[in-house]
Amino acid sequence: MIAPVAVIGPTASGKSALALDLAERLDGEIINVDAMQQYRGMDIGTAKLPVAERRGIAHHQLDVLDVTETATVAGYKTAATADVEALLAAGRTPIIVGGSMMYIQGLLDDWEFPATDPTVRAKYEALLVEIGPLALHAKLAEVDPTAAGTILDSDGRRIVRALEVVEITGRPFAASQPTIGEPRWGTRILTLDREREALDERIRVRTAAMFADGLVDEVEALCARGLREGRTASQAIGYAQVLAHLDGVYDLDEAQERTFFGTRRYVRRQRSWFRRDNRAVWLDAADDRLLDNALRALDA
Repeated sequence: MIAPVAVIGPTASGKSALALDLAERLDGEIINVDAMQQYRGMDIGTAKLPVAERRGIAHHQLDVLDVTETATVAGYKTAATADVEALLAAGRTPIIVGGSMMYIQGLLDDWEFPATDPTVRAKYEALLVEIGPLALHAKLAEVDPTAAGTILDSDGRRIVRALEVVEITGRPFAASQPTIGEPRWGTRILTLDREREALDERIRVRTAAMFADGLVDEVEALCARGLREGRTASQAIGYAQVLAHLDGVYDLDEAQERTFFGTRRYVRRQRSWFRRDNRAVWLDAADDRLLDNALRALDA
């Protein structure tokens, strides 16, 4: 029986290469589960795999949003679910690859999201504009320290959403999350990781390459397409720092350094999140036998 394979893990761990190898071996297609890679034109800063490097393998949920649109877990879940089920019906193996934590859980655990309240949402959005994400994050820490521990203090949209859910439900944000059980479709979960110092170095090298390869030019071009007005796209790590540079807040070196540190902080949160899922088989991405180890894990 065909079942999806999820290749997840921290940023820069090496998920894309393994996913392509598995897609070739298992007659599969890729389903992206990186929130920011959904945006058209956000290529360099999200390390989106160029078409020429995709080995002719179809990729789904890439380049499906304009930067002015708001990315949501609920919207992604609906679209990606349709992709998974279409591939299964066609006898192909869905290879779900990425590191966006809530997107992964939304898709694999069929997360049903609390309804939104426009009045409550507007209140916290106005407060975000008034006091900024750092101060609003501190308010979240007062009412729901667990949620604050899993949400970056620069991620204004998710801070607002967590506060909204807490106020609407009267319960911690995590209480709305699903119980981890059998993953949908019998998905087999492989989680990649690397030794911390080695991964930090990969992040530093990747960040430097992004800036050298034209991240600033990419951001400037996206500004003409409404990047600054996008609630989620403009907050992406790297893009937010370059926007601040363009506004004269940072020089270019500081923007690059802040991007590195922001990515490293995000990786720490990813690791903590993924460690809570005891369904995953953890693989050392630095092992030369990675593909063989992955295939062996899938056969177990």
